[in-house]
Amino acid sequence: MMRRDRIFALISLILIIPVGFWTKFYQGIGHTWFNNYGGAILYEIFWCLFIFLLRPKREILWQAPIIVFIVTCILELLQLWQNPTLVAIRSTFIGRMLLGTTFVAWDFFYYVIGCLLGGLWLKLLWKNS
Repeated sequence: MMRRDRIFALISLILIIPVGFWTKFYQGIGHTWFNNYGGAILYEIFWCLFIFLLRPKREILWQAPIIVFIVTCILELLQLWQNPTLVAIRSTFIGRMLLGTTFVAWDFFYYVIGCLLGGLWLKLLWKNS
């Protein structure tokens, strides 16, 4: 049987995934921010939740946001490298969603926000389970 905290994490993922995709296709007021930065925040939260789902331990509450921040910063820096293999991966929808396509320094700021919110989300999951 699945633990209650894992169930909450799974429900959170089920809710956040479509919202994250929505930010990429939204065309209303503030669409540039949602398309570029709102999705980055949700991307960080998604990975924090995913790590917690795999390993729901107390130490993950602070480790996951740090791991996610480091890995996504590396991925952001990799966008500066136009290796043919990476370019081929980025040419697919999933590749663009996971690896991104263009280096933007502002993304680091939103990664911090996303990881902080992801950490808070994990603490709420832990507290309420």
